[in-house]
Amino acid sequence: MSDQVDLLAIAAHRDDVELTCGGTLAKAAKAGHRVGILDLTQGEMGTRGDAATRAAEAERAAKTLGVAVRLNAGMRDAYLTNDEPSRKKIVEMVRRLRPRVVILPFPVGRHPDHRIASELGRDACYLAGLAKYEPGTGGEAHRPFKILYALAYREDPVKPTFVVDISDVFDTKLAAIHCYASQFTGAKAAGEIHPTGQDLYELIRVQSAHYGSLIRRRYGEPFYTGETQEVDDVLRLGVQSI
Repeated sequence: MSDQVDLLAIAAHRDDVELTCGGTLAKAAKAGHRVGILDLTQGEMGTRGDAATRAAEAERAAKTLGVAVRLNAGMRDAYLTNDEPSRKKIVEMVRRLRPRVVILPFPVGRHPDHRIASELGRDACYLAGLAKYEPGTGGEAHRPFKILYALAYREDPVKPTFVVDISDVFDTKLAAIHCYASQFTGAKAAGEIHPTGQDLYELIRVQSAHYGSLIRRRYGEPFYTGETQEVDDVLRLGVQSI
């Protein structure tokens, strides 16, 4: 089967996607869309576990979410750079996967890899659509229609543009995160995404419930877009105002 996907999530490390938008990916897969994940590094600089362990965990997590394709760019963990060789590599993968929608990390964060992954992903999505960009790069030109930014569960500097209802797939999201036993079993935090001393899994539940409450649903995942969203029918807008 072709590697082409409808929705692609790009992130710096294995497990980033599961934490920030795993529910949205599971929901899309459940609806019949082909979903892909592109991890830029192998997570070899993580304090816990190692690259080989995280590779096996990532494969199990992808199957749990219903992800059709999971690739790894093999870039150096903690050394991500938005340079020409890196852009070329991601352009090749975007042209190979040809997603309509791409989810990127939010471009503000404590971890340099998260910030650079966002910038690198956006630049590569643009360059992938230039027919004359690197003629030797495999695949025909392709530019994703939409770029979404997954807001990490912390005090982001922006209000979500929208929240996805993940109530029906929240348990699937949590099961995918549980696949990363080397990273999270017994953990009280997950870097800048979940930086408190609370039990990690309970914190994920509480914060997903918070975003769900914003749209009057049990659980949700927040996203930001730089462009204004179009509404075709104001009579079909969700979330009661008063």
